[in-house]
Amino acid sequence: MDINRKSLRAAIYCRVSTADQSATMQLQELQDYLARRGCAIVDVYTDEGISGTKASRPQLDRLLSDARRRKFDCVAVWRFDRFARSTAHLLAALEEFRALGIDFISLNESIDTTTPLGKMVFTVCAAVAELERSIIVERVRAGVAKARRDGKQLGRPKGTRLPVKEVRKLLAEGHSMSKIAERLGIGIGSVHRVSKGKCG
Repeated sequence: MDINRKSLRAAIYCRVSTADQSATMQLQELQDYLARRGCAIVDVYTDEGISGTKASRPQLDRLLSDARRRKFDCVAVWRFDRFARSTAHLLAALEEFRALGIDFISLNESIDTTTPLGKMVFTVCAAVAELERSIIVERVRAGVAKARRDGKQLGRPKGTRLPVKEVRKLLAEGHSMSKIAERLGIGIGSVHRVSKGKCG
């Protein structure tokens, strides 16, 4: 994607931890940077007085929902810790942006995936995310094997049904698969099957 195209649509995300802080400085620096790169700012998402450790942030949730609707081409943040609550959260978000074809800019870390060098970030993050998934899969397999050896029942109790309608409704609203699984108390694999139409 050519960063110099005027049609490149950018979204800005800012966050400050306490109500008496202001996101003005973050916003101004990001606006200046995007203006120099010839980007059109289509929306600004600002969470004020919200800790970066919180799993749910209203404006970040709105940004991710809009990203899934392809409302912009890139996301710009002032610094990684203004955006992600952990390394795992950052990797998951970058992997989702990569899958959606959305670029990512972190001003203070000089990361800009709209440039050829910056695109390497997505490649590295994808590799790290894949490694993390492989480790989790191995741990789950080991846990399942141990549970079976101990005679424990696996999966949903007999007689319970997968809440397909609720899953479809939340997917349509733009919620991530992991959040849906957590909210409904089901496995992410079940959510994935519903999204692929494999559950009636």
